[in-house]
Amino acid sequence: MRLRAGDAEVTIDPRNGCRLSSLRIGGTEVLRQGERYGSFVMVPWCGRTRQGRFLNGGERYQLPVTAGEHAIHGTVRDVPWRMVRGDERTAAFYRDLTDPWPWSGRVTQVVELAEDGSGLTLTLGVETVEDSFPAQAGWHPWFLRNLGRGGGDVELDFSPAWQEERGADHLPTGRRVEPRPGPWDDCFGMPDGVDVTLTWPGELELRVTSRAEWAVVYDEQPEAVCVEPQTGPPNGLNTHPRLVTPIDPLEVSTTWSWRRPDAGPEGSLA
Repeated sequence: MRLRAGDAEVTIDPRNGCRLSSLRIGGTEVLRQGERYGSFVMVPWCGRTRQGRFLNGGERYQLPVTAGEHAIHGTVRDVPWRMVRGDERTAAFYRDLTDPWPWSGRVTQVVELAEDGSGLTLTLGVETVEDSFPAQAGWHPWFLRNLGRGGGDVELDFSPAWQEERGADHLPTGRRVEPRPGPWDDCFGMPDGVDVTLTWPGELELRVTSRAEWAVVYDEQPEAVCVEPQTGPPNGLNTHPRLVTPIDPLEVSTTWSWRRPDAGPEGSLA
């Protein structure tokens, strides 16, 4: 599924987790390609859940362990979704929550390009069919470190209120600390909403915003950096559970807006 507006083009793969497989701005790819690529959805939890275990009320549940000793990134990132509507610049999809998630529910994602092609908004919804359950929602984009046009590597600019101290198991210890310099595989608190700017000097500025209050920043790989808006920190099913009820679904959106300081006469990056 391909959406177009202005000089922007986004490609969505509903067969593979409703992943954004490509984002091209002025003809230049912004998302990493290859084995770890694009931008995928994290639902019904984000990042790692310690040993795949969490509590809901007095009941303990076990998720499949998929990353070392932990469960990681939810259950919908590599399974087929269904498209329910689409046009030139918007599309909507859903995926039912089933085993191994202990409850029945539904996840929706709406992808919308701005009319002038200057931005992209992603909106997630998590609903329960019957029983209430804790959940998280977010996105894991792989932004290219370098756009491959001879320019410099991307620079990150953000001002979090705190950094979640990371333990040896890569999970927050529960202690909040002053933000530390990278490299990062860390979660940051932004109580006024996520706001991170990625700048490829002289080529492109892309701003990631969301009303979500946490973002994981990961820049330990040479090819890409990740800025991940999410509704709770890693292991949040245990530490910051957000209950999804029949009358109170979980809803969150993120907007990526961009500007090109040196756009050429035909809209390509100059």
